[in-house]
Amino acid sequence: MVPFKRANQSIELLDGFMNTIDQGMVIFKEGIKNYLFGKRENFLDNLRTLSNLETEADITKRKIEQLLYTQSLMPQLRGDILRLLEDLDNIIDLAKTNLFQFDVEVPFIPAELNQDLIKLAELSCNAVESVIPASRAYFRDPESVKEKIHRVYLYEKEADKLADAIKRKVFQEMPDLKLSEKFHLRYFTLHIEILSDAAERAADLLAIMAIKRTV
Repeated sequence: MVPFKRANQSIELLDGFMNTIDQGMVIFKEGIKNYLFGKRENFLDNLRTLSNLETEADITKRKIEQLLYTQSLMPQLRGDILRLLEDLDNIIDLAKTNLFQFDVEVPFIPAELNQDLIKLAELSCNAVESVIPASRAYFRDPESVKEKIHRVYLYEKEADKLADAIKRKVFQEMPDLKLSEKFHLRYFTLHIEILSDAAERAADLLAIMAIKRTV
């Protein structure tokens, strides 16, 4: 009974960890939108919330790691699970760090780019949000992982295309901007886009992990 109870505890922690990542993406999108529309207090509130979620994710990750090691749970899968946890934790770390950079550097963003950047944030976060059900499926129904991660790749490709279009617009269609401002806009476009790249890396790992469990 005790091993079963410990296994249940680890599954509850994993669910909580993934919920935290999911919530982080919602807050990241809100933070980008609030920054673009000059809602400073709301943006700072988003930043505080995301920082708290990132701390919560770190604490939960360490609890899961401790359970996996000390209780000898799923020893044959432990290495892969730890790598997945690290990849997912890295996503919320990136989200917090990148949103924080908006507060530190205060980039000037022309209003005509607002909708493109909001859409980019949605696509990047959609890629991450698609990794969450795929990660859950790994523990419950590994055969369904492949169909679930398909959406991650779709959103990542769309985010890449939109980020390229934004950068082209900045460098080729906005002659009134200084070159330094164009570089800054490229840099902050990358800050948003990079979440989808991190989601893709997690999806790649999940694909391999699922194959190992189903062969």
